[in-house]
Amino acid sequence: MHNFDQIVHAASLAFAATDDPDVLEQIKASYLGKSGQITELLKGLGKLPADERKTVGAAINRAKGEVESALNARREAIRRMALDARLAEEALDVTLPGRRQSLGGLHPVTRTLERIEALFRSIGFEVADGPEIEADFQNFTALNTPEDHPARSMHDTFYLQDESGGVAPGVLLRTHTSPIQVRYMQAHVALHAGAETMPEIRVIAPGRVYRVDSDATHSPMFHQVEGLWVGQNVSFADLKGVIADFLRRFFESDDLQVRFRPSFFPFTEPSAEIDMAFMSGALKGRWLEIAGCGMVHPNVLRQVGIDAEKYLGFAFGMGPDRLTMLRYGINDLRLFYDGDLRFLRQFA
Repeated sequence: MHNFDQIVHAASLAFAATDDPDVLEQIKASYLGKSGQITELLKGLGKLPADERKTVGAAINRAKGEVESALNARREAIRRMALDARLAEEALDVTLPGRRQSLGGLHPVTRTLERIEALFRSIGFEVADGPEIEADFQNFTALNTPEDHPARSMHDTFYLQDESGGVAPGVLLRTHTSPIQVRYMQAHVALHAGAETMPEIRVIAPGRVYRVDSDATHSPMFHQVEGLWVGQNVSFADLKGVIADFLRRFFESDDLQVRFRPSFFPFTEPSAEIDMAFMSGALKGRWLEIAGCGMVHPNVLRQVGIDAEKYLGFAFGMGPDRLTMLRYGINDLRLFYDGDLRFLRQFA
């Protein structure tokens, strides 16, 4: 007579000795497989006397049930251990702070450009735009800039190449946004051709410009905002009033002074540099050059078809990059173009 309890005990110990599901199934086969110990016992029932067969069969089935129970228990234990190991590996520390959704923001120079546009719109100026790749006429000739002017040198200006690799004559990256003013005046004259009196022109021209220059206060690509007011009764006093009012509104302070120094530009006559000084703060009493300006040269008006005997006007050009540096206390122009998120996040 077999000791069925011993078989169950041996099977239970064998099951408990492994954590590998594949090995567990191999051990199962040695007890419950086609040639397993329990299966062989069941096959031998037919050789027993009839009076023993029922008793032994019941004992074998009981042992088989206990082996299967031990097997299923071990299967479940191995499954739980695998699940616990995976949960531990993929555990999340719920005490860590959540990750905030990153929000974008406007570049500080873009903020300044939008502010400048809003301030000039509020006093009746339109905002014009134009191509960054310009023709020689709009960029130089129409602005009373002679062919021997230094600005036309390839050392100062980015000229484009033609298909053969040579310099394309008269095609360049604009060096200022004045060509936008030229194009605007040409379109304005064409629109009002034949009219006895031409309506006033009041426009600003913001945009990117390009020059061969790079250091802490200069960049090969930078921004300009140029303004133009042409009419029958426009004076230098109007220019001074517009600029002084703009600077006080831009910096939100009346505690600053503005001065105009005589200068020279080919496209204005007379011409002046515009300086400003804060009367308080870290820059107190320090004069800073802000812009250039002047009355539009008669030759410029004639180039675009405006009667220089009947109309006159003023023009100015300022650097929004420099205004941004002053407004936010930035001391290196290159920070605007480095793409350093640590710097840009301050303005988001």
